[in-house]
Amino acid sequence: MFVMELTYTAPIEAVEEEMDAHIAWLDGYYAAGVFLASGRKVPRDGGVILAGGVSRAEIEKISAEDPFTVAGVCAYRITEFIATKTSSDLTTVRENPVA
Repeated sequence: MFVMELTYTAPIEAVEEEMDAHIAWLDGYYAAGVFLASGRKVPRDGGVILAGGVSRAEIEKISAEDPFTVAGVCAYRITEFIATKTSSDLTTVRENPVA
Protein backbone atom coordinates (compact mmCIF):
# COMPACT_ATOMS: atom_id res chain seq x y z
CA MET A 1 0.00 0.00 0.00
CA PHE A 2 1.15 3.54 -0.61
CA VAL A 3 0.68 6.96 0.93
CA MET A 4 1.05 9.50 -1.86
CA GLU A 5 1.64 12.93 -0.35
CA LEU A 6 1.32 15.89 -2.72
CA THR A 7 2.84 19.25 -1.89
CA TYR A 8 1.87 22.22 -4.02
CA THR A 9 4.85 23.92 -5.68
CA ALA A 10 2.86 26.72 -7.31
CA PRO A 11 0.29 29.30 -6.15
CA ILE A 12 -3.15 27.86 -5.38
CA GLU A 13 -4.56 29.68 -8.43
CA ALA A 14 -2.35 27.57 -10.70
CA VAL A 15 -3.41 24.42 -8.84
CA GLU A 16 -7.09 25.33 -9.29
CA GLU A 17 -6.58 25.66 -13.05
CA GLU A 18 -5.65 21.95 -13.16
CA MET A 19 -8.26 20.74 -10.66
CA ASP A 20 -10.85 19.38 -13.14
CA ALA A 21 -8.18 17.34 -14.95
CA HIS A 22 -6.77 16.14 -11.60
CA ILE A 23 -10.23 15.00 -10.46
CA ALA A 24 -10.78 13.12 -13.73
CA TRP A 25 -7.38 11.44 -13.22
CA LEU A 26 -8.38 10.49 -9.64
CA ASP A 27 -11.73 9.11 -10.85
CA GLY A 28 -9.97 6.85 -13.35
CA TYR A 29 -7.77 5.27 -10.68
CA TYR A 30 -10.71 4.92 -8.27
CA ALA A 31 -12.58 3.08 -11.03
CA ALA A 32 -9.52 0.86 -11.58
CA GLY A 33 -9.47 0.00 -7.86
CA VAL A 34 -6.04 1.55 -7.24
CA PHE A 35 -7.05 4.60 -5.17
CA LEU A 36 -8.75 3.97 -1.81
CA ALA A 37 -9.04 7.48 -0.34
CA SER A 38 -7.88 11.00 -1.16
CA GLY A 39 -8.27 14.57 -0.03
CA ARG A 40 -6.75 17.94 0.76
CA LYS A 41 -4.27 18.49 3.56
CA VAL A 42 -5.03 21.02 6.30
CA PRO A 43 -3.71 23.61 5.86
CA ARG A 44 -4.31 23.41 2.11
CA ASP A 45 -0.76 23.06 0.86
CA GLY A 46 -1.31 19.75 -0.94
CA GLY A 47 -3.14 16.48 -0.59
CA VAL A 48 -2.91 12.80 0.28
CA ILE A 49 -3.90 9.69 -1.68
CA LEU A 50 -4.00 6.14 -0.30
CA ALA A 51 -3.38 3.55 -3.01
CA GLY A 52 -2.92 -0.19 -3.24
CA GLY A 53 -2.74 -3.20 -5.48
CA VAL A 54 0.13 -1.97 -7.64
CA SER A 55 3.93 -2.02 -7.53
CA ARG A 56 6.24 0.82 -6.58
CA ALA A 57 7.15 1.32 -10.25
CA GLU A 58 3.46 1.52 -11.19
CA ILE A 59 2.62 4.03 -8.46
CA GLU A 60 5.53 6.24 -9.54
CA LYS A 61 4.25 6.09 -13.14
CA ILE A 62 0.73 6.94 -11.95
CA SER A 63 1.97 9.96 -9.98
CA ALA A 64 3.93 11.16 -13.03
CA GLU A 65 0.68 11.11 -15.05
CA ASP A 66 -1.20 13.32 -12.57
CA PRO A 67 -2.17 16.55 -14.37
CA PHE A 68 -0.81 18.41 -11.32
CA THR A 69 2.61 16.82 -11.95
CA VAL A 70 2.44 17.41 -15.71
CA ALA A 71 1.60 21.08 -15.10
CA GLY A 72 4.41 21.39 -12.55
CA VAL A 73 2.17 22.50 -9.68
CA CYS A 74 2.97 19.72 -7.20
CA ALA A 75 5.65 17.32 -6.04
CA TYR A 76 5.00 13.82 -4.72
CA ARG A 77 6.46 12.00 -1.73
CA ILE A 78 5.52 8.33 -1.91
CA THR A 79 5.74 6.09 1.15
CA GLU A 80 5.17 2.36 0.84
CA PHE A 81 3.91 0.40 3.83
CA ILE A 82 2.52 -3.04 4.58
CA ALA A 83 -1.08 -2.79 5.78
CA THR A 84 -1.16 -5.74 8.17
CA LYS A 85 -4.19 -4.46 10.08
CA THR A 86 -7.15 -2.63 8.54
CA SER A 87 -10.79 -1.82 9.15
CA SER A 88 -13.22 -4.39 7.80
CA ASP A 89 -13.88 -2.08 4.84
CA LEU A 90 -10.25 -2.44 3.76
CA THR A 91 -9.70 -6.19 4.19
CA THR A 92 -9.10 -6.55 0.45
CA VAL A 93 -5.89 -4.50 0.74
CA ARG A 94 -4.60 -6.12 3.92
CA GLU A 95 -1.17 -7.69 3.46
CA ASN A 96 0.78 -10.44 5.20
CA PRO A 97 4.45 -9.54 5.56
CA VAL A 98 7.02 -12.00 4.30
CA ALA A 99 9.14 -13.27 7.17
